[in-house]
Amino acid sequence: MKKLYFLSNYRNFFKNAWAARCYSNSTKNNVNEMENIRNIGILAHIDAGKTTTTERMLFYSGTIRSMGEVHHGNTVTDYMEQERQRGITITSAAVTIPWRGGQINLIDTPGHIDFTMEVEQSLAVLDGAVIVLDGSAGVEAQTLTVWRQAIGYRVPRILYLNKMDRNDAFVEACVNSVTEKLQATPLLLHHTVRHEGRLIGLIDLINLEEIIWTQGRGQKFTRRKLTEKDDGHKWEAAVTDHRQLVDTLSSIDDEIAETIINNESLELSARDIDNAVRRSTIKMKAFPILCGSSYKNIGVQTLMDGVMSYLPSPLEGHELYKCFGEELAGRAFKVIHDDQRGVLTFVRLYSGEMKKAQKIYNLGQDRSEQTGALYVALADEYRPVESVAAGNIAVVGSLKATMTGDLVTSTQAAANRARGRLATLLRLPGRAEELMLPSARQRLQALDSEPEPEELAEILLGIGMGELHLEIIKERIIREYKIDVELGPLQIAYREALVSSGKNTLTVDRKIGGARQQLKVTMSARTVKGVAQDKILRLDKTVESASNLAHLHPRQLQAVRQGVAAALLHGPKLGCPVVDVQVTLHWFESGRGTSDSVVTASVAQCLRKVFEEADSILLEPVMSLEVVCPETHSQRVLADLSRRRVEVQHIQLRQHNKVIECIAPLSEVVGYSSTLRSLSSGLATFSMQFHSHRQMAPQHEQLAVKNVTGF
Repeated sequence: MKKLYFLSNYRNFFKNAWAARCYSNSTKNNVNEMENIRNIGILAHIDAGKTTTTERMLFYSGTIRSMGEVHHGNTVTDYMEQERQRGITITSAAVTIPWRGGQINLIDTPGHIDFTMEVEQSLAVLDGAVIVLDGSAGVEAQTLTVWRQAIGYRVPRILYLNKMDRNDAFVEACVNSVTEKLQATPLLLHHTVRHEGRLIGLIDLINLEEIIWTQGRGQKFTRRKLTEKDDGHKWEAAVTDHRQLVDTLSSIDDEIAETIINNESLELSARDIDNAVRRSTIKMKAFPILCGSSYKNIGVQTLMDGVMSYLPSPLEGHELYKCFGEELAGRAFKVIHDDQRGVLTFVRLYSGEMKKAQKIYNLGQDRSEQTGALYVALADEYRPVESVAAGNIAVVGSLKATMTGDLVTSTQAAANRARGRLATLLRLPGRAEELMLPSARQRLQALDSEPEPEELAEILLGIGMGELHLEIIKERIIREYKIDVELGPLQIAYREALVSSGKNTLTVDRKIGGARQQLKVTMSARTVKGVAQDKILRLDKTVESASNLAHLHPRQLQAVRQGVAAALLHGPKLGCPVVDVQVTLHWFESGRGTSDSVVTASVAQCLRKVFEEADSILLEPVMSLEVVCPETHSQRVLADLSRRRVEVQHIQLRQHNKVIECIAPLSEVVGYSSTLRSLSSGLATFSMQFHSHRQMAPQHEQLAVKNVTGF
């Protein structure tokens, strides 16, 4: 008997009925509703199919009436003009999807390494994540990056092998790459089903069922039980992998192991296996692998089922936020500017509820703010609501001070009560601050004693993560803010290291603003590889120096530290930050009334002379570079890389492509995308991320100095 499933797309009720149900004017979600919410992100290497997968999820849930395509530039989550022109995701987009009586709050994140901070901001508020892999490539460079980020935030994950319709897609190779590259335990839940070389469905290895997608746009599919009589080899292969799945689970999940021991028939129900997969996923002991082809409309519904079945609800985890009890607790993770609505702040709510025009207290900024309008998001569409309950994502208008990472609650009294509960629960120094304080924000400002003439003045907006990132920012400033800007030549972020040690004494005796400033300071510096931040400044322990420094006031010591930090920002060769340096304070004398600012400036000046005496060398940033190109073009690509001071580390074959892994100086791969496109007739791709800073050969250092200074 075949069971027929049909997901009609008449249900375009998200914009009214669903929003009213999930974000109603009523009070908080009850426990049952919270259990059916999933806050997830979709993470992947660029071009693995994240946005296409999200678009299908929206369509099959009835949220949208028709599916857009990335190459047509009409998908819901890629709404920026630059995203539609380039066919890539640039900024994280939030959407809410109804599914199986619950709801999935989904964030589609960028895959390009230049926009990795968008991924970081999203991961901080997720309960779970879907890692999308290209079935023909397996684990790629950016996959490793997002995997490490997810580990850092302790986000449970499931993996989705996309593009399984391709002839060069292999499940076994992808599973092996998960084991070897991610050092993770995979739980394979699907086989693929092909007919005449074409992907038509999947085999569910838990239920031992065949799922075949029939006519239409992936809305209709059938399920039937596999049998030894009718399916032969297909049944044998499925049973073998079913047993392997159970064996893996029994080795990592005590509950299912006990069930097996106590079960005389040695057979487990599908519910037992599902529950074991869920427990293993939430504890991050193992990671389910599901298959499909989003572009071919196969496997998306089973992926959504997997999200609801295996990833945690808002009730599981986030122990630290429980100290707020029933009070509002939310964390801001994204701030944008909308032309019509002004500043919009995305807030993940952990407890309580947020209401329109509510007064909230920002723990990070230590101030209260009045919220304006309240919305729920569908990419760039915002539907006004009266309140948003715990477990959901609210978009809040009119917040002026709240920034990314800030924690908000209802009142200052609620914040104080939460601090008290947390201290009682944990009794661990520093753990309360981890929750209460926002992420540190450091702003570097260039200060000149004399301003430039107005017609020559420049404003440095910030530091980009890469060429594409800077280019996108430029286009957005021109397009959205109508400001004429120029993108100058890219500046490489060099570092400087000392060649030898140096020592200097500086004496200051001058009258400033009617007060006499007297100071004598002796300092030295030497190279110490990998010196810890709190060990950069040390005090001389010799008898004479120790006696002198014993009278150093803590306020003066802080001024000395600030002077050291200022001096380390500008090395003697190119004015780049100085690294791997330990500074020693030998002598400190100050007259009565000497200001802290004079101490800071004098220490910085003394150290600059020390650095000049010690001399410095340049350290250049080198990148981990991965190039994937057809075998037919690999020789040309390798020849070009050899001219770029590249160290080739591994070359491996992936179907008909060569994967070249190497270490490359950043200065040598500026503009590499256009070169690679030309060398490979547009068939090759590359990705890179920062590896380390390395010393340069003298001839290359001279060239770098000339490029920066002009002489």
